[in-house]
Amino acid sequence: MNSKISRFSVDEIRSQFPVLSQSIRGKDLVYLDNAATAQVPQVVIDAISEFHGTYRSNIHRGVHTLSQRSTTAYEAARATVQNYINAEHVEEVVFVRGTTDALNLIAHGIGAGLKEGDEVIITALEHHSNIVPWQIVCERVGAVLKVAPINSAGELDMEAYKALFSANTKFVSVIWVSNALGTVNPAVEMIKIAHNFGVPVALDAAQAAPHLRIDVQALECDFLALSGHKLYGPTGIGVLYGKRDLFETLPPYQGGGDMIEHVSFEGSTWAELPSRFEAGTPNIAGAIGLAAAVDFVSSIDWAAATAHEDELLRYANEKMGSVPSLRLIGTAADKVSVVSFVMEGAHPHDIGAILDQHGVAIRTGHHCAEPLMNELGISGTARASFAIYNTKSEIDTLYNALLSVVDLLGLEEVG
Repeated sequence: MNSKISRFSVDEIRSQFPVLSQSIRGKDLVYLDNAATAQVPQVVIDAISEFHGTYRSNIHRGVHTLSQRSTTAYEAARATVQNYINAEHVEEVVFVRGTTDALNLIAHGIGAGLKEGDEVIITALEHHSNIVPWQIVCERVGAVLKVAPINSAGELDMEAYKALFSANTKFVSVIWVSNALGTVNPAVEMIKIAHNFGVPVALDAAQAAPHLRIDVQALECDFLALSGHKLYGPTGIGVLYGKRDLFETLPPYQGGGDMIEHVSFEGSTWAELPSRFEAGTPNIAGAIGLAAAVDFVSSIDWAAATAHEDELLRYANEKMGSVPSLRLIGTAADKVSVVSFVMEGAHPHDIGAILDQHGVAIRTGHHCAEPLMNELGISGTARASFAIYNTKSEIDTLYNALLSVVDLLGLEEVG
């Protein structure tokens, strides 16, 4: 799919996502759980089916035709991702299981060089996948994990962030877009501050990938992680970008086939990038599907898509602001199309269950950001997250379903 989708027709886009045409409990599906996992267009399904149906085979070193075709498609997928994120070298693109896998790989590699008293900086907005790996590493070596705070709107305190740096700061690993609140962190400024202190930066771009253009050279990030299933691609596949010179300094993350140059019982030597970090048989179909998803996203008028999502966010804030007992959580000035909220007198899980009766799919809980919820003084939220295929009429359905929550639980009388 090379041509731009004409005039950003939402109807045209929706027609390419088969799952959206179904009914749930007798209601048209309104899928608003995109921050957890976005749906896939038919071109992605077709690409995966073609692999399994016509040339499924393992990659690299195979001399037969199917293996060669599979290898060519897999490496072409890597080149597609390289072009999409504007990496300088194709070997700077490593396929992983997802953002969590990528961040664990980074923590494992960076952790090998940390010592007691060294410091790693994260933020209060982080997903568990960018907290727990660093806790494990810091506990093992005696390093210190420092957390940059946020304000009541869910925005990073940049002065406090800068004040965390010291001579002992060795690494920064931060989220670009909050999955729980939609807050967009000023990534370029954050990276620049860290580099001024001579500190490399990893950027969690899982939530940024479907909403923001990624240019790793413009960002000047040292590492960047993303997940295919957020970007209209398959689950179980993701990307870790790393500057080549820094990647070369990291030890292997896993041992096995394809990541080695030579093996003997006395020792082993490692393969060149990116194979060094891709031990074993990879998710070949996932990589091919991810490339199809990237091509799909690249076919869309990005400016029009962004404007559409911004309008959905504005409209949702307006509609939901009039729902009795509802309070929006996370009101950053710069955010993507995520609306998190609580309703006084209603547990988020109850909200989600009632909305499901109306065919509306949202996410409830702490969104793998429990420390953030603690910072905000709540146990969790209900979260509606929008994608390019969502519509204002779906937000109207969400609004009416929320009024049903109010009526069923008698929330107008609470407080």
